[in-house]
This record gives sequence, structure tokens and C-alpha cells, in this order.
Amino acid sequence: MGTAALAAAVVARRRPGTEWWLLTWSAAALGAFLVGAIAVYRKSRRAETPLFSKPGRKFVLSLFPPLAAGAVLTIVLYRAGLVVLLPGTWLLLYGAGVVTGGAFSVKIVPAMGLCFMLAGIIAFLCPVAWSDWILATAFGGLHIIFGTIIARRYGG
Repeated sequence: MGTAALAAAVVARRRPGTEWWLLTWSAAALGAFLVGAIAVYRKSRRAETPLFSKPGRKFVLSLFPPLAAGAVLTIVLYRAGLVVLLPGTWLLLYGAGVVTGGAFSVKIVPAMGLCFMLAGIIAFLCPVAWSDWILATAFGGLHIIFGTIIARRYGG
């Protein structure tokens, strides 16, 4: 998932334009979602646990509302010409979803969500020119760092 964000940061800067930028980051988000879904499916198979067991349903039901809000706000902010607010919005809402979904997981998951929320606040306060690097650092770096810790300590 983190690799998708690192690649998106490089690709998004290759061509100027809001549409290219938004398409690049949206494609990275979709790719990361698919990677995450496949990883969760494989983990549930390895553990011989139904994919939508009670904890799994709680996680999805907690994560989904902030992600859905982010998708709606992406459209609203794009139409309003406020694309500069998207990085902070995405990071803040994704972080909120990870915090709430992580309430049903190991303690490091909500901590990761708080880091995403902090990155969202930073994105709102920093110059727009830093957006791709903030997104890469957060979505790329945080996923890689926390993913490695979770994989080593908790088996994925």
C-alpha cells in the first residue's frame, strides 16, 4: 500500500494539471485498497477465520464512513475548485477511519491512525507545493513503517 503512494508522488508531478494529479492519486488509492483487501483476505484464509467475522465487520463498519466521507468531499472540493484542501482532508479522514477501525485491532493500529491525522493537520498548514511529498510520506512512509511493525509483531 505504501509503495503505491510513493509511486503516485513521482507520477503526479510529471505532468501539470489538477485532473492529472487527482487521477494519479485516485488510482493510487484504488490500487492500495485492492492490495489491502487481498492482504486481509489472505490473512483470514491463513487464520481459517471468516473474512467478515464479528471483528472484521466492526473494522469495516468503523473504517468505511470516514472513507466514504473522503470520497464525497473529494468530488465536492474538486467541483468547488478547492483541490488544495484534498491532501489534508484525505489524511485526516483516513486517519480517523484507521483510529476507529483500529479500536477492534492491536493497539498500534489506532496509533497509526493518529499519525495520519497529524499528517493531515500538517498538510493543511504547509505550502501547497509540499502536498505530494506529505502524501508520499504519510500514505507511503507510515504504511511501510507501521506495516512492517505489524507484520513482525502481530503476523500481518
